[in-house]
Amino acid sequence: MTTVLLAAVAVLASGCGVASRAQDGENGGTAGSSPGQPKGPAGPIPAGLEKFYQQQPDWERCGSNQQCATITVPLDYSKPAGQTIELRARKVLARDRAGKIGTLFINPGGPGGSGLEFAASAGFVLGQSLLRKFDVIGWDPRGVGESTPVKCLDTEQLDKFIAADGSPDDDAEINELNNEAKTLADGCEQRSGELLPHVSTKDAARDIDVLRGIVGDPQLYYLGMSYGTYLGATYAELFPKNVGRLVLDGAVDPSKTSEQNNIAQAKGFDTALDAFAEDCAQRSCRLGSTKAEVLAKVDKLINDSDANPLPGDGKRQVTQALVVLGVIYPLYLKDFWPRLEDAVLDGLDGKGARLLALADEYTGRKPSGYENNQNEVIYAVNCLDRPDITSVAQAKAEEPEYQAASPRFGSFLLWGSVACANWPVKPEDKPHPIKAAGAKPIVVVGTTRDPATPYAWAVGLAHQLESGVLVTRDGDGHTGYKAGNECVDNVVETYLLQGTAPTADIKC
Repeated sequence: MTTVLLAAVAVLASGCGVASRAQDGENGGTAGSSPGQPKGPAGPIPAGLEKFYQQQPDWERCGSNQQCATITVPLDYSKPAGQTIELRARKVLARDRAGKIGTLFINPGGPGGSGLEFAASAGFVLGQSLLRKFDVIGWDPRGVGESTPVKCLDTEQLDKFIAADGSPDDDAEINELNNEAKTLADGCEQRSGELLPHVSTKDAARDIDVLRGIVGDPQLYYLGMSYGTYLGATYAELFPKNVGRLVLDGAVDPSKTSEQNNIAQAKGFDTALDAFAEDCAQRSCRLGSTKAEVLAKVDKLINDSDANPLPGDGKRQVTQALVVLGVIYPLYLKDFWPRLEDAVLDGLDGKGARLLALADEYTGRKPSGYENNQNEVIYAVNCLDRPDITSVAQAKAEEPEYQAASPRFGSFLLWGSVACANWPVKPEDKPHPIKAAGAKPIVVVGTTRDPATPYAWAVGLAHQLESGVLVTRDGDGHTGYKAGNECVDNVVETYLLQGTAPTADIKC
C-alpha cells in the first residue's frame, strides 16, 4: 500500500546534520533564560485551561544554543480536568537576545513529521535573519514521535503494509490489501485506542495556542510547510484574533474532499515527473533523448514490478508499491533528480537497491527499523479529519475516475485510502473553506510544479482566507521557501520580521 506523506521535512533536512548535543552556554545564557521575553501567558486563556497556559516548562539544554522541554496538554479539550498527554518541544534560542521579536513556531508537515527534528535543522531550513530575531520552536504534535505517540505496528508488520500491492488487479489482491489495512487499524485501536479520537488537526491547533501562551507571545508567529499549512489555517480558523504572522508554504486546500485531494495529488506527481523527464531528455540522459522515451521507461519499470518485484537489500523485495515510492520521493527536490535517473536505470536492469533506498528515506525506514511513527500518524490524523473511502465497494466504483485522471499514480492514491474504511474512529470534521475572518494578513506560498501539494491548492487557500495573500514560486519541488528563489525568501522573511505582507498576490 503506497503511503503518500505530505511532509516537507524529509527532503528539506537531507544532508543536514542534527545539531550537537554538547553542553553549550554561548548565545543563550542559562537554560530557560530569555532576556526581553514577557513572562507568563499572553492573550486570552480559554476557560478551564488556565493550568496548561500558565505552566512553566523546564527548558534544559539539548544541543548547541538549544533547549528542550516537555509540555502537558489535555487529551480531550472538552474535558480539561481529565487525562493529559505530553508534547516534546525543542527551542533554538534567538542569537540577538536583546532584540528578539518573539517565538517562531515551525511545523514540517506530515501529518506525522517531527518538529523536534525540524528545529534541530533550523540553521538549514530558516534564513539567518530569522534565527537572529526569533526563538524557534519545533515540537512533535500530539501522536507524533517523542510526544505521546500513536503506536500501531511493529517493523515487520509495517514493512508488509507499505509493500502491499497499491494497484490491485483482482479480488484476491484487493482482499489482501484490505487485510493489511485492517491490520493497521486494529493495531492502532489495540495499542492507542484512548489517543486515537484526539489526534485531529483541530486538537493539534489547540495545542499550538497553549504553546503560544506559555512562551508569552500575544499573537502567533508560525511557519507551516505542506500539511503544516492545514494545521496553521485551522489555527487561524479557531483563533483568528491570535494570528500574528503566519506563513503557509506548500498549501493544502481545506475545502477539497479526500477524493479531490487524492486525484489532484496524483496529477501533481504526474506534473513533477513530466518536468523530470523533460529535463532528463534535454540533458540527453541515459533514459532517453525525448520526454516520451523517459516516461515510457519509468512506466515500464512500474508496470513490470507489479508481477516481478526486484531484489532489494537481501531481506526485502522491491514491490511495485516500493518502486512507486522510490519514484515519487526524488520528485520532492530537484537536486534528487539524478538519483531518480540512477534508480530507474538500475530497476530496468533488474536491480532494486537504489529504489528501495529512496523508498526507505521517504518512509523513514532505517536498517534497524522505522525511525519514527509517521507512517501510522498520517492515517490516524487523516482518517479523523475528514470523510474518506468507506468501503472496498466504494473504492472499486471510484477507480475508473482515478485511473482516467492519472493512469500512472491514480490507483495508488485511491487504494492507499482503504485504511480509513476500516478505521475505528469516525471522522469528526468535513471539508470546508477556511476564512479566518478577523485575522491579520496570512502569507500563502505555492510552487507551480509542486509534486505533493499542487499549486491550485495554494491558490484555493489564499483566496479562501479573508486576509490571505498568495506568493507564487515558478519552479519545481515541494514548498517554496528556502528553495533557491530569492524573491520568495525575501517576501517571507520581510513579513515575519516586520509584519509587512504583500498588498496583493505576487509572482516570483
